[in-house]
Amino acid sequence: MAELTKQQIIAMLNEDLKGEHMAIIQYLRHAYAIGEGEVACEIEAISREEMYHFHWLSELIVELGGKPTLERAKLDLGGNEPADWLFRDIRAEQEAIALYKKHISLIDDPKVVRVLKRILSDEQAHEQDFTKLMEEVKAEMPSPDVPATEPAPAPDARLVEILNQGVRHEYTVILQYLYHSHTTPHRGIGEELHWQAVNEMQHMGWLSEAVIELGAEADMEHTEVDLSADTAAMLKADIAAERAVTMDYDAQIKEVQDEEIRELLSRIRDHEIYHDELFTEMLEELQKENPPSEQDKPESATGDAEIPTVGSLIGR
Repeated sequence: MAELTKQQIIAMLNEDLKGEHMAIIQYLRHAYAIGEGEVACEIEAISREEMYHFHWLSELIVELGGKPTLERAKLDLGGNEPADWLFRDIRAEQEAIALYKKHISLIDDPKVVRVLKRILSDEQAHEQDFTKLMEEVKAEMPSPDVPATEPAPAPDARLVEILNQGVRHEYTVILQYLYHSHTTPHRGIGEELHWQAVNEMQHMGWLSEAVIELGAEADMEHTEVDLSADTAAMLKADIAAERAVTMDYDAQIKEVQDEEIRELLSRIRDHEIYHDELFTEMLEELQKENPPSEQDKPESATGDAEIPTVGSLIGR
């Protein structure tokens, strides 16, 4: 068999990456829908392991000279109860196992194969874990003669939209910060962006759980992601995202009457202010190390405009 080119290996790894992206989101949705309890916690733990896989695959792709895809394989969101959802998660793991075995058999790069085998081992364990969880929830299902509960009242549509706006934002910046963390040549900046992406994933979880508690579905879809290749441009885009969402959260806090949701939005808003300050400091340090030449400086008809701070935007 002819040796694969780097581009062919990158294409295979990006196919695997799409699957990991799907698994993260599908498993989180199922965990949030189940709510509190050991089963939901175990599903979230598996999702976190899939995030490690996403990270490792992205690093391999960049090392090979490629760009990690942000596309996602198709979610399998059918079913009406935990046993149905876990069945779909088992099927996702089986498909991933088959794909990793295929790619391991075709790729002859020792480092790539080593990482894929490590991921394969996790996926095989996940299949077993999901199978055990499905058996547990089936055993706990109520008997058919238990009367059905009354349907819950319709949730507040505006409150659901406020929370889902946050879910979409958090999902978007998770992908954006991860992409930037993998593609920037500045290792320290990349590591910091990775950890802030983890914090944004916390936010997405809190907001999604709040949506589900209201009796609605979390809208786990993302908007446009910045794919800048230059680190300074990355940080500027990340700062802009933080400042925009800080204003959104600040306005929503004033609108929302529910005290628990107000507190949640306030906590997340304060985290976003921290991210803005952190990214701004990182950008300033980067620019001190690599000052722009005169020809690189943007022209302005009104002179150098001062960039507004988060404090000035929200009246602090």
